[in-house]
Amino acid sequence: MSADSAALYAKSLTGPFILAGPCVLESRQLALDVARELAAISARLDLPIVFKSSYDKANRTSVTSFRGPGMDMGLSWLAEVREATNLPIVTDIHLPEQARPVAEVADVLQIPAFLCRQTDLLVAAAETGRIVNVKKGQFVAPWDMKNATEKLRSTGNGRFWLTERGASFGYNNLVVDMRSIPIMRGFGAPVVFDATHSVQLPGGQGGSSGGQREYVSTLASSAVAAGASGVFLEVHPDPDRALCDGPNSLPLAKLEPLLKRLLAIWSVPSAG
Repeated sequence: MSADSAALYAKSLTGPFILAGPCVLESRQLALDVARELAAISARLDLPIVFKSSYDKANRTSVTSFRGPGMDMGLSWLAEVREATNLPIVTDIHLPEQARPVAEVADVLQIPAFLCRQTDLLVAAAETGRIVNVKKGQFVAPWDMKNATEKLRSTGNGRFWLTERGASFGYNNLVVDMRSIPIMRGFGAPVVFDATHSVQLPGGQGGSSGGQREYVSTLASSAVAAGASGVFLEVHPDPDRALCDGPNSLPLAKLEPLLKRLLAIWSVPSAG
């Protein structure tokens, strides 16, 4: 594990942190522009922020949905973001063979929710020594995420986060059960709340997903109060023009006020 990645994980054990960025890498310039603003916010608030964006969104509603620039170009953009801003990087992997090349650039390898049971993928990610962020599947009960943690720990790498992102009952909707946060904290790792995917309406626009970004702040605040150590937020300068997940993305201009609200909640001593 790199020194930077080790330091990031140590910070996540003792204080709040944020994962933020555009859903997908739309362009090199957009990634750099957003990352520079995130770095400035991180410095002003003294709050660790990990830049997130995907080089390939494999789980899209339609075959015509924008997926991103692909791994080679995407990793080159993410490496440039890291060099320009000094922000840590988190990005998704979908196949075991992607783990090692992505780990050359990313501090955190993210397992998409729909792949959280894929044993070979989890093991390959953990074997890189990087932090692994596993999103709880929309179809998985929080207590069943113990199985994912055992797969990760079988490699000797106990550095991982578990992310709550809502449960699906069909009909283009997700429901968040805040009990999942203390339940998953019981597995001995920081829990992240994905505040923007949790307000997604999967397939809600027919050929693409809808979303209710007006509830991002409410759910994020509730999750922090429930014990989430980190919050995941897809942000975009102009979500209505975003090429992916715009309806559930938070406008970049609204990020800092939300983070100030979350920091105030984090500062309240826990009753539990």
